Amino acid sequence: MSGAPGGQGAGTSSLGGTRARAERVFTGIGQLVTPAGPGAKRGAQQGELLELRDALMAVRGGRVTWLGPATAWDGVADDVIDLGDRAVVPGLVDAHTHLLWAGERYQDLDDRLSGVPYERILARGGGIRSTVRATAAAGRGALLAAARARLDDLIASGATTVEVKSGYGGTVEAEVASLEAIAELRTAAPVSVVPTLLIHLPDADDRAGHLRAVVERLIPEVAARHLAERIDVFVEREAFSVDEAERLLEAGRAVGLERTLHADQFHAIGGVELAVRLGARSVDHLEASGVEQIAVLAGGSTVATLLPGVSLELGLRGAPGRALVDAGVAVAVATDLNPGSSPLHSTSLALALSLRLNGLRPAEALVAGTVNAAAALGRADAGWLGVGARADFVVCAERDWRSLLHGLGGPGPIETWAAGRRVDRGAVIARDGHVAGDSVNGDSVNGGAA
Repeated sequence: MSGAPGGQGAGTSSLGGTRARAERVFTGIGQLVTPAGPGAKRGAQQGELLELRDALMAVRGGRVTWLGPATAWDGVADDVIDLGDRAVVPGLVDAHTHLLWAGERYQDLDDRLSGVPYERILARGGGIRSTVRATAAAGRGALLAAARARLDDLIASGATTVEVKSGYGGTVEAEVASLEAIAELRTAAPVSVVPTLLIHLPDADDRAGHLRAVVERLIPEVAARHLAERIDVFVEREAFSVDEAERLLEAGRAVGLERTLHADQFHAIGGVELAVRLGARSVDHLEASGVEQIAVLAGGSTVATLLPGVSLELGLRGAPGRALVDAGVAVAVATDLNPGSSPLHSTSLALALSLRLNGLRPAEALVAGTVNAAAALGRADAGWLGVGARADFVVCAERDWRSLLHGLGGPGPIETWAAGRRVDRGAVIARDGHVAGDSVNGDSVNGGAA
């Protein structure tokens, strides 16, 4: 790790000797570590980070305007914040979550611990199908209250960009309602929320009719109303075939939706190959991927998103993260926060698990949870720190950034900042259950205890 992001002095906005003015300057940055600019990092680059000691960062309009050694700053600021000689890394990007749901899956866990395979739980109406029923029965207010609480957890763990999928609606009408709720969450959230239309399971009673309704009604309405940026399809023996997924994904592409897939969670049936052939931004899961799938991914541009919480919860083999990085594949890591197969409410813990379950090294995991995850979502201004990037960052508990990934459940981040404003615990939920607004002093977004 070496060098200064953008180069020493490269970030200064001084012109003709006029001293730069920032809305806010951050000092007391003992160590700043970041990937080198936007774009997916592959191979050896996935393990490369820029490091700056005793740094200063200036922010204006929610973006970084100067970054370099504190001694080189010659501007002025309206506000100066001392971060206490701690490490700073870019805000984490959680590129795969299902945080809008109702009901719980406690019986599923009991069954799995008794040796019942997840596929059998799903086949008898448990798993995703039980969540679909509970979500359909819940009101908008209850769904949003639960989603806000989960989003608050992710923010507290360091996430400043969070993808949120639908997929528990089942019908066209219920999926639209789920995406409307995600849009409401997005509007009020203090961090960036990326909405995704997920086509999760076919209708067991009318498979052909369900596919037709999704292609002819759901996808066009979602695109016309700008309810989602992306379309995702679950490719699996118990879900959609490769041919069905291609039909759905191409219908999404035709109306401007980016494409991603759930693939190779239990069986490698061609989902990875489809993702690469279609040029999908990402393909997620990959627990069942082998040498052939790794080679295909190495020949394309699709980001491979690993979900170690699933391996931990279901007892699956960890996705082959080490082999993917070594093959030159851009690897991301996410929580897959959901009620059944990955009830993981911490983005930083997902990165910590990727060291243990997927074979990533600390620098690779940080890149996976920042700039590579941002690339999977098409976000060029997130996941790195430098002039022009969003001022999204995490303040670590110690002066060494690796403390963020070393502990399992601690010490974790002590502060999360989004667009140059601190987002405190409880920012998504106020005491009255509504989304909180700015605090009086403007230093943070904070609605009190959840």
